[in-house]
Amino acid sequence: MIHQQTVRQATRGRGTYDITDAVQRVVQQAGISQGLCHVFVQHTSASLIICENADPTVRSDLERFMARLAPDGDPIYDHTLEGPDDMPAHVRAILTKMDLVIPVSDGRCALGTWQGIYLYEHRHGGQQRRVVVTVQS
Repeated sequence: MIHQQTVRQATRGRGTYDITDAVQRVVQQAGISQGLCHVFVQHTSASLIICENADPTVRSDLERFMARLAPDGDPIYDHTLEGPDDMPAHVRAILTKMDLVIPVSDGRCALGTWQGIYLYEHRHGGQQRRVVVTVQS
């Protein structure tokens, strides 16, 4: 059995957006007890991460690390048509992944106590992002 649904997430710009509840709703609607949940973001300048959900400084520290690793406006980039944050956004997305596979147990994503699923927006401007959630038993 396969159940698939697209979740839409508006962003206000660079940062992390908790989509755990939206993904859990899709898993619940699939009506399975055990299986797999595949989550895929349909963009090249945003990504998905599983991260600590209790202390927001983990995500702000991650952002500072990424700013050091892939700085905006770095002169090494040739791809600058969409602005100084475009190529760093692609680098960040490639490094952090555009998909996740999460086990489903007892009808829910089997996340750890302090784990959440986040859309990680890498562009400065707000975006409308699409995340495809596929649940398979």
